[in-house]
Amino acid sequence: MSVKKKQLLILRQVNYDLFGGDEIQPALNYQLKNNACSIEKNITRELPSLEELYRKFDDINTRIFNNQLPHLKIKYSERMLTAGSFVPNINEIRIGRKYHSIFPEEIEDTLAHEMMHYIYPDHGAQFKLMAGRFGISLKAKEHPDLRSRIKYLYYCPSCGKEYPRRKRLRLASCGTCTRGKIFNPEFKLILRKSK
Repeated sequence: MSVKKKQLLILRQVNYDLFGGDEIQPALNYQLKNNACSIEKNITRELPSLEELYRKFDDINTRIFNNQLPHLKIKYSERMLTAGSFVPNINEIRIGRKYHSIFPEEIEDTLAHEMMHYIYPDHGAQFKLMAGRFGISLKAKEHPDLRSRIKYLYYCPSCGKEYPRRKRLRLASCGTCTRGKIFNPEFKLILRKSK
C-alpha cells in the first residue's frame, strides 16, 4: 500500500476536526479585511544570537531541570507565527523570529516552555503543574500580525458552522455534528471559498 493510501486511511479513521473554538471567526474577519500582513514592518528588533540562546538554555537547564536535559538543537524559524515549538524526533527547539520581534521579552519564557516539552510532549496536567511551579507561560500572547492568512473557508452542510483554514482539507467532518473522533462522510466539510 502506498504512503498516500495509508495517509488517506488514517484520515478516514480519525475525525480531522482540529477546529478550535469561537476565536477563529475574529481571526477570519481580520484576515479578510487585511489581506496584506504587516508583520515584516515589525522585524527590526535585535534578537539574541544562537550563542546567547544556548547560554540561556544552559542557565534554564541548571535552574529548572537540574542539568538533566541533554544538549538540544536550537534555531530560529523565519516562517513560524508562533512563539516556538519542540520537534522531538530531532530534539530541536525552534524559536519564532516573527513572534519574538514583537515580544522580545518573551524569549526566555518560550525557551523554558519548549524545554519542558522534552519531558512532557503535551500540555497535560504534569506540564501545567511544572509550568505553574516555575512561572512558565502556557500560551503565547496574541497579536494581529501573528495571524496567518486564511485561504480556505469550509462549512458543514448540516449545521452551517464555518471553519476557516490556512491549508486545504481532505477528509474532515464537522466537530459539532460528528460523534466520536471518526470521520463521518454525512457531515463532510464543504469548501465555500478559497483565495
